[in-house]
Amino acid sequence: MKSPKTIATINFKGGVGKTTVTWCLGDVISAFSDSKVLLFDLDAQMSLTQAIALNEDGYSLEARFQKWYEASIERKKTIFDALDKFARPAQHFDFPVGFDFIYQLTDTLHFVPSVEDLYWMELEVFDRDAVKDFIRRLLGKITNSPKLPSYDYVLFDCPPSFTLLSYSVLSCCDLILIPVNPDYFASKGTNLILNSLKMRIEPFPLPQIGVFMNKTKTWGGAPTKESSFYMREVSRVCDNASKAENIRAEFLDSWIPERVGVKRAITSGGVPKELVDPFKKLWNEIVGYLA
Repeated sequence: MKSPKTIATINFKGGVGKTTVTWCLGDVISAFSDSKVLLFDLDAQMSLTQAIALNEDGYSLEARFQKWYEASIERKKTIFDALDKFARPAQHFDFPVGFDFIYQLTDTLHFVPSVEDLYWMELEVFDRDAVKDFIRRLLGKITNSPKLPSYDYVLFDCPPSFTLLSYSVLSCCDLILIPVNPDYFASKGTNLILNSLKMRIEPFPLPQIGVFMNKTKTWGGAPTKESSFYMREVSRVCDNASKAENIRAEFLDSWIPERVGVKRAITSGGVPKELVDPFKKLWNEIVGYLA
């Protein structure tokens, strides 16, 4: 079976729209292509998991997912349980994967939720060397499972800090996707991430990196002068880092406009109509970048 393309969305600054971007990309890919997509929520804050569990009114739990989720925890079939099994010394990674581990949002969009137990990952209870190959091995199990479909893409919503689980994801993914916002921290934050990633992921080679502008302020359908300024600044940072660190970091031409409706994309069940085309353009550019 073919291995899926893997994309990790990261940013060490909160509020940049990392979780929403991951969801919207997964939704657009699965809805407007023949691809099957698997989403992972690896953030202990559980933003994506909680958003999926909530109805549009933001209060009542969606019964189907909640029932499945509670059963998953009871059966010890969560991402944390898989990690716990993997990290046990001198033991075979005995963790069968199926739809008791993966939730079917739609026929083509599937989901591995987060759990509160991942908080302990942030305290680094597990040993780095014991965890580094976890995601690689877990994806191998998913790819080779006769109970699961052949996924074309796997998207990871990573935590906003560099944890052991982040290390496991970034050391084996095909693309690191970094959303930034048009503000003072855009170039500063991008520079910090790019300069630290290579050191953090060693001895593994650094994947390709794509940086793009999210929550772009617009006027007349185009980025404002302020947004354009920060876009040029981030592009410059990517170029400098690529030359200095010998990495492939590219500032993508695609940008996502700032819209109130995008915040409701997960709980309302889909990407707002006015944002479908921007996310399609972003996706098409990502596909070309990965080719």
